[in-house]
Amino acid sequence: MIIWITGLSASGKTSIGQAVYRLWKPRTPNLLVIDGDEVRAILKSDSPSRDYTMEARYRVAERYCSMCAWLDRQDINVVCCTISFFEDLRLRNRRDLSGYFEVFIDTPMDKLRQRDKKNMYERAFRGELSDVVGVDIHLDPPANPDMVVDNSADTDDLEPIAKQVLGRALGTG
Repeated sequence: MIIWITGLSASGKTSIGQAVYRLWKPRTPNLLVIDGDEVRAILKSDSPSRDYTMEARYRVAERYCSMCAWLDRQDINVVCCTISFFEDLRLRNRRDLSGYFEVFIDTPMDKLRQRDKKNMYERAFRGELSDVVGVDIHLDPPANPDMVVDNSADTDDLEPIAKQVLGRALGTG
């Protein structure tokens, strides 16, 4: 199964994905987490010129899809946390991956700005940074996610959300 967690930067994708992993791992030893920032670092996708153009983002997003398909063929379960704003790739995942479950983390911009440890939203709104999804790159939410999570609350306890995600994904909740 591939649980694909998507949303804007600072929406809580990775934190929720890690909580899902912690709950699922004791029952599913063949489980991995794929995180967008980590994959970029591993694959050396961040160039010195900060290549976050649409074309570069699409290439990286294709890599996430291909990596999940490769792991899926080996019966490895994955929690993938990525912005994932290309509908054609999400549709490809739904078609090609077994047990694909898509979760959209919906978080208002004011909360994203408060949580933004990289300070990229503020810099983008001041015009100091470009190619920021949600500011100068439009994000259409997934057309048909399996689950939408409102992550506007200020809480460090994401286990209830993770339990809901895992329960719905596994058909037990």
